[in-house]
Amino acid sequence: MKLATLRTQFGTTAIRIDGPGVGVELDFDDVGQLLQAEDWCKSAQLSGEPIAFREQDLAPVIPTPSKIICVGVNYAKHAREMGRELPEQPTLFIKFPEALTGPYDDIYVPDWATSKLDYEGELAVVIGSRAHNVAMADALEHAAGYAVMNDYTLRDFQRRTTQFHAGKSFYRTAGFGPWLTTSDEWAPGGNARITTTVDGEVRQADNTDDLIFSVAELIAFCSKLYPLNPGDVIVTGTPEGVGFARQPQAFIQDGQTVRIEVEGLGAIENTTHYGEAPSACGPECTCG
Repeated sequence: MKLATLRTQFGTTAIRIDGPGVGVELDFDDVGQLLQAEDWCKSAQLSGEPIAFREQDLAPVIPTPSKIICVGVNYAKHAREMGRELPEQPTLFIKFPEALTGPYDDIYVPDWATSKLDYEGELAVVIGSRAHNVAMADALEHAAGYAVMNDYTLRDFQRRTTQFHAGKSFYRTAGFGPWLTTSDEWAPGGNARITTTVDGEVRQADNTDDLIFSVAELIAFCSKLYPLNPGDVIVTGTPEGVGFARQPQAFIQDGQTVRIEVEGLGAIENTTHYGEAPSACGPECTCG
C-alpha cells in the first residue's frame, strides 16, 4: 500500500493512494495517527470516501513524529568526501518535526541563512510497531514502511560546532514523502537506486543498500537506546555528491529545485527561495 497525508480545506487526512491523483480517505487525521491504531494495516485497507488530490497538497507523510533520528556518514564514499573516518557505530543526530515540509512544498530561507544551503537525499524508514531492545534479525518486522527525505542542511551552521543539529533542523526545509510505501511492497535488499538532482543535473546517485550500517542494524541499535514507537522515523544517511564536497562547492541557489527519488518509493521535489515566506505561509500557517 501507499499511504499519504493530504491537506484539505478542513485540515489534514490520511489517505490510501489507489492510483495517480486518486485515493481513499481514511478515518485518521494523518498517517502518524493511523500508525497508532492497534491494527493499522487493516484500518488502512478499509473502504472509504474516494478523493482526488494534487501532489502539491501532500503534507509530510508523518507530520509530527515523536522522534526523527538521523544517521550521519552512513555511506563510505560520503564519509570520505567529508574527510571523516568510517564510524564504528552509527552517528546519530536529531531533527525536530518543525523541520519537515511537504514533498512538493516550496522552501523559504531568510537571507541571513542562505550562504551554504545543501541537499542530502535519503531513505527514511518509519516504525510501525513498538521496538525496544530488539535483535537485528527481528528489526525489519517493526518497519511500517519507507519514504524519501531531504536532510536539508545549512552547512555554515552545521560546521560551526562539533554538533550537527543547528544546521540540520531549520524550519520547514526537509521535504518528506511523497507517501509511505508499506514494508510488504518495498524493503531493503533490492539494490534500489537513490538519485538527487538539482535543476535536472544529477548530483547524487547510489545504491540504498550500500550503507555502512543497514536499516536492520539501525533499528536494532536505536532500539537499544530508547523505545521506538509507531510513527517514529529513522533517516538512514546520504550518499556522496553533496554540494559542500564538490569542487567547486555547489550549494542550493535561489529558485533551484532539488528532486530526490528512491527507486520504488517515488520522488520528492522542493524549490528553494531566498527570503521570508509569503504571508499565506507565515507563522500561523497550517500547511505543513
